[in-house]
Amino acid sequence: MNNNPHLLLWEERSPEEAEAQLLEAAKANPADFAPLYFCYEARVYRYLRTRASNDEDADDLLQQVFLNVLEALPAYRARGIPFAAWLFRIARHVAIDHYRRSKRSERWDFLPEEMHASTEQSPEVIALKQEDQVRLRGLLAQLPDQKRELLALRFAAGLSTAEIAQVVGKSHASVKKQITRLLHSLKEQYRYG
Repeated sequence: MNNNPHLLLWEERSPEEAEAQLLEAAKANPADFAPLYFCYEARVYRYLRTRASNDEDADDLLQQVFLNVLEALPAYRARGIPFAAWLFRIARHVAIDHYRRSKRSERWDFLPEEMHASTEQSPEVIALKQEDQVRLRGLLAQLPDQKRELLALRFAAGLSTAEIAQVVGKSHASVKKQITRLLHSLKEQYRYG
């Protein structure tokens, strides 16, 4: 049996209801922000890591994002925009500001786990996977910033296409179509390039 009241909250209610209650608690008392932070920390970090040149910058950006979120939280109203989309809008703006200041390129070290070499595999398999990663990184580096942003929000941040649409300010259908076309194009380039 779990005695953590925040975890019990998630188990007893729908995720939306639980999140709404956690949001209200955090608005009333910033000390109660920790459960929301822990729910989103890893996803926000993965997204920021695609935008930062090293782990330390990503950590700094993560801290800045959650400071901004904590500061803006009293004014947050759902109004059809889920908390995750609102949070990632803030993360996106922090990352854009950082990129403008530093003029560094995005990193794609946090590719899906399936693309990472396993230590249990033969050296040949590891070498082939590393070549695949280099090739994929090359394809990603050739994409315009807006397309890389869509991929970072989808795969590093784990947002749905509806949430991404709210983050980037486009229609859900447009974002879904763009991501589908982008993945198809990358697949073709990867396969035949």
